[in-house]
Amino acid sequence: MKWKKFKVKTITDAEDIIISTLYDIGLEGAQIEDKIPLTSWEKEQMFVDILPEGPEDDGIAYLSFFVEENEEGSLMVGGEPIEEKTILEKVEQELEGIRQFMDIGEGTVTVDETEDIDWINNWKQYFHQFYIDDILVIPSWEDVKVEDTNRMVLHIDPGTAFGTGMHETTQLCVRQLRKYMKPGAEILDVGTGSGILSILSLMFGAGHAVGTDLDECAVEAVAQNSQANGIDPSRFEMLIGNIITDKAVQDRVGYERYDIVVANILADVLVPLTPVIVNQLKPGGIYITSGIIDDKEETVVEAVKAAGLQVLEVNHQGEWVSVSACKDFLSGQKES
Repeated sequence: MKWKKFKVKTITDAEDIIISTLYDIGLEGAQIEDKIPLTSWEKEQMFVDILPEGPEDDGIAYLSFFVEENEEGSLMVGGEPIEEKTILEKVEQELEGIRQFMDIGEGTVTVDETEDIDWINNWKQYFHQFYIDDILVIPSWEDVKVEDTNRMVLHIDPGTAFGTGMHETTQLCVRQLRKYMKPGAEILDVGTGSGILSILSLMFGAGHAVGTDLDECAVEAVAQNSQANGIDPSRFEMLIGNIITDKAVQDRVGYERYDIVVANILADVLVPLTPVIVNQLKPGGIYITSGIIDDKEETVVEAVKAAGLQVLEVNHQGEWVSVSACKDFLSGQKES
């Protein structure tokens, strides 16, 4: 399948209006290239703590729209054939209309033919089976080798939005979960993503897991990955919402219920999360955190101590850190 790419050079302030306007003429799925720094919310969705420094925002933006080209060479928009020249004329006409009431910068359009790419599945070439210690992590499009048939196997299809388990922070959490797991344990997984940590917890012997995430796409990802690993849906409950600020989410999750709480998220999120999550832990419960870049280690350790938890271990892998702590049994005697 081939595609034509219509690329508009504009300014960041005009991104939304141009995307909306061109959507109305049938151009969908814009790819945005700009140098605007990520917002706090966007960083919160990612599994890293500190991103590489990017170039300074220059206000320039490039918006690319991809249009399918059929075997006859004509383009398809909205299921109907259309000539490249016609699309180009429509785009330029719409840009001129927007220019009448706001600055859109250069507002130029270039057209290129892309490679023959399966846009939905192309990312799969970058994710192959790998090991977390003695655990084989494998996507659905690869087969388990004969020599791996006796290993614990985690089947995971992360899609384009969630983690695969390859990141050091996930691996740090996996090792701690395995170390502190007890048969039948109740698990709370904050920032569940593709469900790797909860699914492995259930495979390690946990009885039940509850996951929370801000992204509604996590629900489908968790359902698919749970099914791929034979997890009974009744053993893994998924909730969408911010457990730090939303009392309704906290109530649904429950209090003093969990043997282990795991959170593989940003250090800046772990700081406000920790005093909240103490209430979800049982006395004697284990709190496992990661997603912490090494220079944020002390920040998280201090937050854990300030919440009344006892630090058990601080582990490192590369430049990443995991802090594991325990809720004192005495904290469960406040009401006695």
